[in-house]
Amino acid sequence: MSRARLGLHRESPLLVAVSLARSLSPTQRRARTLTICLMVSIATLAGGRAPARAATGASASPSALAPQAGPMAAPGSPAATPQRLPGDDDPEPKLSLPLEADREAWQRSGFRFGLGIVYGQFHGLDGAPSGRLRGFLLRLGIRLDADWSVYTSFQYALASSPGGLSGLRFAGTLDPTWHVTPHLSLSLGLGFGGIVEGGASRPDVDPLPSTLNTSYTFPSATPPLPSCSGVGVAGLGRVEWAIVLGPRSATSLMVEATGQWTGCVADTGRVEPDSGQAIVRRQWWPHVGLTAAWGISWR
Repeated sequence: MSRARLGLHRESPLLVAVSLARSLSPTQRRARTLTICLMVSIATLAGGRAPARAATGASASPSALAPQAGPMAAPGSPAATPQRLPGDDDPEPKLSLPLEADREAWQRSGFRFGLGIVYGQFHGLDGAPSGRLRGFLLRLGIRLDADWSVYTSFQYALASSPGGLSGLRFAGTLDPTWHVTPHLSLSLGLGFGGIVEGGASRPDVDPLPSTLNTSYTFPSATPPLPSCSGVGVAGLGRVEWAIVLGPRSATSLMVEATGQWTGCVADTGRVEPDSGQAIVRRQWWPHVGLTAAWGISWR
């Protein structure tokens, strides 16, 4: 509504009051005049309040117009929506299990499998030939508890030396193992060991095969047979230092002291005329050895 129209409405009560005042008594005129003045004042106050509110709303800041959080907030407004507390609708949080130390995992019972490489010396006693060993190691075992394990070790190595051993040395032992610390272990093993030679360059020894009518066993390993193929008893002592790589793998350095008593057999290619059995020459070779090994184990 414009100001001109508003002014016209403001003056209309006065016109009505003037026209009515002419037909009333003085007392009635005074009472009517007071009533009309009161009505005009009320109309004036009511007409001036709306523009003031409009002006105030136009200049109000956005923060002032924003809905205020309170108990009487309108439905659907952010204030009317109750805040979600942790645990109202969400599932209970699950804490992750504590990670087990890798070394503690290796101390638990279970199956073990290992591969390694070996290098060392195989020294003959009582005239038996010697040789240098290079090969690999296979170990299978069970960890019984934090202190004890039982392993089965298989070693295959090429033995070579000018005028000495020239062939394959193999061994298999059962090794009870004591874990002194999480890193240090001690083992003692007992089993079998053997030698298979193919083309040694040692000279032949008496008695020669052509002079024998029955099998013959030499009293000692001096001089050694030109070729040996046989098995015997073997034992070992092992010191191992292990380093855990992870929950499933570990590496270790090993030093082994070995001993072997091999029954060598050399076939002469002839048979006994009475029994038809092969004529052979036998000789017992004692050996001791020292090898170093590096391996990786899995659990």
